[in-house]
Amino acid sequence: MSGDPIRPDPVISTTTRLSLMAVLAGVQAVEFGAVRDATGLSDSVVSKQAAALEAVGYLTIRKGHVGRRPRTWLSLTPAGRTALRRHIAALRRIVDLAGG
Repeated sequence: MSGDPIRPDPVISTTTRLSLMAVLAGVQAVEFGAVRDATGLSDSVVSKQAAALEAVGYLTIRKGHVGRRPRTWLSLTPAGRTALRRHIAALRRIVDLAGG
């Protein structure tokens, strides 16, 4: 075999972070509760993983209010979108190796 080594992104290699980023990939921003519901993860897991992705620059967390109710919105950064595309490309290469 030749070519570049296959390197999935270690930051988003967990299914939890990959799921979270996948939900955000098709939109500009998503309210926290919608991300939680779409991924089936608990509030605490979404919060912890979003903070970890924000720390590496893949995600932004914006807090605000709708009326009197506090709200949190999550969105991918350009670096996060690039990382996700590269990670998916690496996963596809791995699947191709398996004949899938």
